[in-house]
Amino acid sequence: MAAKGAKRRRHRQATRRRARQRVAKPVGPTSWTGCLLSLLWAGIRPRTDLVLENLVLRHQLMVQRRSIKRPRLTDRDRLFWLVLARVFPRWRECLAIAKPDTVLRWHRKGWRAYWRWKSRSSRIGRPPIGWKLARLIRRMSLENPLWGPVRIASELRLLGHEVGESTVARYMARHRLPGHGQGWMTFLRNHMPVTAACDFFVVPTVTFRNLFVFIVLSHDRRVIRHVAVTAHPTAEWTARQIVEAFLGGEEPRLLPRDNDSIYGEDFTRQVKAMAIEELRTPFRSPWCNPFAERVIGTVRRECTDHLLVFGELHLRRALREYVGRYYNSARPHMSLDGNSPIPRTRDETPADDVIAMPVLGGLHHVYRRAA
Repeated sequence: MAAKGAKRRRHRQATRRRARQRVAKPVGPTSWTGCLLSLLWAGIRPRTDLVLENLVLRHQLMVQRRSIKRPRLTDRDRLFWLVLARVFPRWRECLAIAKPDTVLRWHRKGWRAYWRWKSRSSRIGRPPIGWKLARLIRRMSLENPLWGPVRIASELRLLGHEVGESTVARYMARHRLPGHGQGWMTFLRNHMPVTAACDFFVVPTVTFRNLFVFIVLSHDRRVIRHVAVTAHPTAEWTARQIVEAFLGGEEPRLLPRDNDSIYGEDFTRQVKAMAIEELRTPFRSPWCNPFAERVIGTVRRECTDHLLVFGELHLRRALREYVGRYYNSARPHMSLDGNSPIPRTRDETPADDVIAMPVLGGLHHVYRRAA
């Protein structure tokens, strides 16, 4: 039974296939040679025969359009209709297998293909720039955050590099701040000679009391101008410490500080009286006052973390010895080319004999050439 059912299905499929072939069977000559011969024969035939044959062909086309929804056309067929559209003005009236807009679309597609072939090139897009030039563009954008693509392209042109503005914009560094404005580090570098910073940090005592250390740092040479200790800091006390930090008349123009409540109205009034402009850092942003935070970390690691503090007098004496005898006058700084905040003279000849002077009971040492 299964074999008979399969045989019937194959027979039905073959019948449908033959029916489709009969419906889609083309009428008349199918090759280009046959079409040319038919054209030559039409030139010598009577006009009545041509009219009747045209009528018969149009009727068969109408029947075929009802049977086949969309005929398949080859590139040769499309080329034929494109050529015919140029030499035969009434081609729209004779076109039955497609719409006139379709032929026009074929023409536009052929036009694009022709010019794509004519303008073909082994190198597509703009010529690439070397990695050295790309690195130079990025370097210029990082070193000059206020420069745009036009300015960098002009500078490169003066250096002998012909680069477009869009190419420069592609290889520029993306700055975080909107408008490519300066950051805090750039601002501080430009104002280091006239800028100081202040901050508090806490040191616990042996009896678990908290002592507050107030430190004032000059940005120019990282000199600690003043250090003070108290158990009960107030705005009035903090204002007095600012006055003591700049007794010699070397008041800075700018003073970055955080938003601690210790800096009250008395402190603000005293700072204004000294013609100093306060710069308040954003909330919870210690990196906006980096030099003060860094010096506090240095004092902790090199001094207070190694001491058992008994009271204010003990801590004040230790800090003054560390700052006066070691930090300001002897400690090398990487940002100062290996020199100390108060510059030390470099010996031209190597020292044969060196004397070590202990600081804080030998926690640090200061070295001098022996006499």
